[in-house]
Amino acid sequence: STRSPFKTHVDLLPALDGDLKTMTFLQEVVDILLAYITESFDRETKVIDFHYPNELLQRNNWELQDEPETLDDILISCRATLKYAIKTAHPRYFNQLSTGLDMVGLAADWLTSTANTNMFTYEVAPVFVLLEYVTLKKMREIIGWEDGRGDGIFSPGGAISNMYAMLLARFKMFPEVKEKGMSSVPRLAAFTSEHSHFSIKKGAAALGIGTESVICIKADESGKMIPADLERKILEAKQKGFVPFFVSATAGTTVYGAFDPLIAISDICKKYQVWFHVDGAWGGSLIMSRMHKWKLDGVERANSVTWNPHKMMAVPLQCSALLVREEGLMQNCNQMHACYLFQQDKHYDLSYDTGDKALQCGRHVDIFKLWLMWRAKGTIGFEAQIDKCLELSEYLYNKIKDREGYEMVFNGKPQHTNVCFWYLPPGMRYMEDKEEKKKRLHKVAPVIKARMMEYGTTMVSYQPQGDKVNFFRMVISNPAATFEDIDFLIEEIERLGQDL
Repeated sequence: STRSPFKTHVDLLPALDGDLKTMTFLQEVVDILLAYITESFDRETKVIDFHYPNELLQRNNWELQDEPETLDDILISCRATLKYAIKTAHPRYFNQLSTGLDMVGLAADWLTSTANTNMFTYEVAPVFVLLEYVTLKKMREIIGWEDGRGDGIFSPGGAISNMYAMLLARFKMFPEVKEKGMSSVPRLAAFTSEHSHFSIKKGAAALGIGTESVICIKADESGKMIPADLERKILEAKQKGFVPFFVSATAGTTVYGAFDPLIAISDICKKYQVWFHVDGAWGGSLIMSRMHKWKLDGVERANSVTWNPHKMMAVPLQCSALLVREEGLMQNCNQMHACYLFQQDKHYDLSYDTGDKALQCGRHVDIFKLWLMWRAKGTIGFEAQIDKCLELSEYLYNKIKDREGYEMVFNGKPQHTNVCFWYLPPGMRYMEDKEEKKKRLHKVAPVIKARMMEYGTTMVSYQPQGDKVNFFRMVISNPAATFEDIDFLIEEIERLGQDL
């Protein structure tokens, strides 16, 4: 057979003499990655090299072929992919709740991929299973559960963690639902704030409870759930023949960064014997900070807590934990006793085969990044990182709250790193016609955002909320950000928006 002179994948391991070629190839890949990393932290580089989808499709040949490409072509594909990637590690990337790139976390992710195993049994993932056990216990201690007792699991993101909580709450109240399904239980009602994450409704839809059974509770001006309205809606639901089974309080809402009053909510849950869940996907990490953990007072009363280290703790994606106060409940709720995987006559302690309490069979190793970063920083390192992000958001708030052309969406200092504001271009500031002003203001943020992406200088999110027209939602979770980057953001919004 005629072989191409260029190296292809068949020259790499497991080829007989593939060692050297494999080393050379992987070294070249690592060089590409290292160049991208150093570039990502350089403020002179763009955050984004934006192209429209159809343009990007045509620019490169992304199609899959019958014939193999050379390894040189493979390296070209790697470079192209990173050329158009969003530099989420860039100090001026503020677009999502998860930003930044931690070097130890990245190293841990590389190791995780190299180990390439599945989280279902101790048999195939001994160290990772033990690290998950150790870390979840530590997280439960920090929440305030005695001796870190309870249960938990790492899941693919906060939406799935919240769905697990709803699943457990339903099983706790009606264990027969596991075998008999929803026709065996009365009509259920779940309760969450009008500012809560959409995953609560999505979970209810997936579990067959239905989105209409999720009752939204009013929030006050600053976005916190109003406990009196919760109690009223629980009573209303009971009168209509619903069975309240689940309340989700939010610790750090997606847009306002508000913390629901957990103690008052937990009292109501206790009174009506309803499962009390705390969705701390965004705000849960503040419990690591002695200065800010008061915002989560009462979290130790929860039956379950969602906490995403991939947001405020800057652990590489993805890393989300659900923590559960009652031990054994997850196992009873989810286990199926697959005899080819969870054999009962293995020669080690079967309590370390954690796979049957998960909904997934195949489960990615998400623990090593968090564990290794925790070892590298210590709890105080995470605390310092979190405190710094909150200090930056307070700096931004103080900078714009009285600045010409800015209007805060709600009054008062932000609870989390979310700073929500309108920018009013000079031509709009003194408009008399309130309705016309609103209509025009609604278009300002999207235009500025589009220009930011065209120039590639920075990225920040915007959205409407309720009857409020589009506003900017600045969030800071990027450990690379500094006071200068906050100054830059404001100058950039003004530069890009002054002619509107």
